[in-house]
Amino acid sequence: MAVNVGGMNGGRRSRGAPALSEINVTPFVDVALVLLIIFMITAHVMEYGIEIDVPKTRTVAESTKELPVVQISKSGEVYLGKDPVNINRLADRVRSGYPGQKGVYLRADGQTKFEEVATVMSVLADAKLDVNVVTQPNDKIGKRR
Repeated sequence: MAVNVGGMNGGRRSRGAPALSEINVTPFVDVALVLLIIFMITAHVMEYGIEIDVPKTRTVAESTKELPVVQISKSGEVYLGKDPVNINRLADRVRSGYPGQKGVYLRADGQTKFEEVATVMSVLADAKLDVNVVTQPNDKIGKRR
């Protein structure tokens, strides 16, 4: 008894037979899982590259505005996003990098001298930019006995 698995032409497909049109999803799933793992590993790094410990307050207003972020480090260095910027050119850099924006977020480290924070706020206010100060909630302050 003989069995021909390949068809009548010895394994060759005849002209009239349709091609197998199923998509193999396995490679797609493999790539998607690898990308998911890479994203999960690197997601915490993508927040901000500058370590700033913002002051804690009783109440923090939720905000969904998309504004440029001006940051002041402990040592008084000023950053626009992740890039260091000269304080004298800060307003120009905000206007050129973010056209049409009328405000900024200001993140300053809790140990930054107030004089440096006030200077940056003054420069931004002189440029007619609204300053939104970023803080973080402190549960201990709100739960006094």
